[in-house]
Amino acid sequence: MGAATTIPRKTRIQAQNEELILRAALEVFSAYGFRGATVDQIAASCGLSKPNLLYYFRRKEDIYVAVLEHTLHDWLEPLRSLDAAGEPIEEITRYIRTKIRLSRDNPKASRLFANEILHGATAVGNYLKGPLKELVDEKAAIISGWIAEGRLNPIDPHHLIFAIWATTQHYADFEPQVSAVTGNPPDLMATAEEALTRLFVEGLRPR
Repeated sequence: MGAATTIPRKTRIQAQNEELILRAALEVFSAYGFRGATVDQIAASCGLSKPNLLYYFRRKEDIYVAVLEHTLHDWLEPLRSLDAAGEPIEEITRYIRTKIRLSRDNPKASRLFANEILHGATAVGNYLKGPLKELVDEKAAIISGWIAEGRLNPIDPHHLIFAIWATTQHYADFEPQVSAVTGNPPDLMATAEEALTRLFVEGLRPR
């Protein structure tokens, strides 16, 4: 057997620069879309030279995929932490609250991802069919187990997860509509969090 290949660890500066590039790229892609955005714009936005940026990401497509996968990683972390040993209502409540706070705190990432999905998910299709599907199937099995134990009302677990995604991300993806209808009061997201939590919890709690 040959010697194991060692993957070089990123230095602190490399990690910081990659994070800087991804934050700038999110702003540029959100403003101009994938086709309208350029590497020069991203480099200028993050304060790096174009050659320096291309040291980290060879093509605009690579930056775009990295932004989307970074977004997915952040969004899926709360789902990953759904604990089979936990109390079901508490676990789902925590998940809903965390998801809507992610929409509140990073709406541009949500809208960029929604736009990618609407255009066929060509950049992240393999991720959706692979790691995302595996994670959702794993957590759906946990929810099915809770239902079988009588700890939740019967519901298709996949559609429950889809419904949580749809309602929580609505406040980011359709922000102009939400603001127009509600007048955008200061407590909008707090009120939404309480309303969605009650909606799901009351529907799931066994009588």
